[in-house]
Amino acid sequence: MAQRKFTLAESQIPTSWYNIIPDLPAPPPPVLHPGTHQPVGPDDLAPLFPMALILQEVSGDSRIDIPGEVIDVYRMWRPTPLYRATGLEKALDTPARIYYKYEGGSPAGSHKPNTAVAQAFYNAQEGVKKLTTETGAGQWGSALALACAIFGMDCEVWQVRASFDQKPYRKSMMEVWGAKVHPSPSDVTNAGRTVLESDPDSPGSLGIAISEAVEVAATNADAKYSLGSVLNHVLLHQTVIGEEALDQMAMAGDTPDVIVGCTGGGSNFSGLMFPFLREKLAGRIDPVIRASEPASCPSFTKGEYRYDFGDTIGMTPLIKMHTLGHSFIPDPIHAGGLRYHGMSPLLSHIYDLGLIEAEAIGQNECFAAGVQFARTEGIVPAPEPTHALASAIRVANECRESGEEKVILTAMCGHGAFDMAAYDNYLAGGLTDYEYPDDKVAEAMQRIPVVG
Repeated sequence: MAQRKFTLAESQIPTSWYNIIPDLPAPPPPVLHPGTHQPVGPDDLAPLFPMALILQEVSGDSRIDIPGEVIDVYRMWRPTPLYRATGLEKALDTPARIYYKYEGGSPAGSHKPNTAVAQAFYNAQEGVKKLTTETGAGQWGSALALACAIFGMDCEVWQVRASFDQKPYRKSMMEVWGAKVHPSPSDVTNAGRTVLESDPDSPGSLGIAISEAVEVAATNADAKYSLGSVLNHVLLHQTVIGEEALDQMAMAGDTPDVIVGCTGGGSNFSGLMFPFLREKLAGRIDPVIRASEPASCPSFTKGEYRYDFGDTIGMTPLIKMHTLGHSFIPDPIHAGGLRYHGMSPLLSHIYDLGLIEAEAIGQNECFAAGVQFARTEGIVPAPEPTHALASAIRVANECRESGEEKVILTAMCGHGAFDMAAYDNYLAGGLTDYEYPDDKVAEAMQRIPVVG
């Protein structure tokens, strides 16, 4: 039987994060001040982020050293294993070889602590007492609550109301680690009250939750804001995934022909594929790199590449990204971590350069892939990575029809232990596929800022 698990020694945890920006054929567009439409400077971001993270956001260095204190915490779960999905291959009767990098062994059950620990460390170094944030499905909120507990800070989380109701034990997990958790929209911020006045039954959105968390951070001198995806420094911290995977694929004696990952804000997908894209740009490998997103929140495949706010109320700087419009209210699908109106500006730029592909998949196909994966590989995946699994299975089925022996690599960014209500709903036939309509995108585009 083919070798199934590929592990690295603790001494092989990466000692630096990889910044892809210097290796791109063109730099990404700048972040703009919402009032002046001029590029923002460090002082504009200082109310929200510590200077160390601001400098990482705009860094021109290809490598940024990981502090020893962060590596010490990483040792709780890193390096993470790479598996060959031999059971899934057999069930699909495919000549393809499928590998997945599994990030579900972290204390929070996902890849999110890779950046949460780093962000908490840098904030603690600058004397910050509290971090505020939003969370969709709860993976990010859980990770930041853990990181704040480790570095002795308070944590306040706004969880999208739809996920808050669907996944009560994520709230419990955050509270065990000491976080204060609100359903969003909430009545504790001006942003939340504004939304509730117009829609008392709002299911919430990541954009609304961001507005609430940013408001509290910006109005409290001892607090900063922390984001779990989208921004450059967040994607940077996740590259430990891909750096490890490069070494593990070499151990397996294989080179990926196709790399797929789920995308909401983009941190998991970027963390896996940026180091491989570096190798592709250098001419050493040539994989197809494909993002998989929900059909109900298709920022890549239906969103426009425009400057827009990162939040619903309009408190953040303007970032150029593939966006469905900051007023976007998502259908309450179960992949809560993928329900953001915009895609990472760096990923959007890379997509615009034609270096990656994207596809949108309905949630029933995704849950079917998740169940098949669980029954053949043993791990119940979170709803988010089932999108990548569905994409990988599509490729594997094409290989069965053509006889090609492609190597497929994907990121299994977290387990679904807190998502069983979603699986219950799927198994009972209660999930419906919702394809976000073009006319709603067009309507939302009328509300975003016009930047010359």
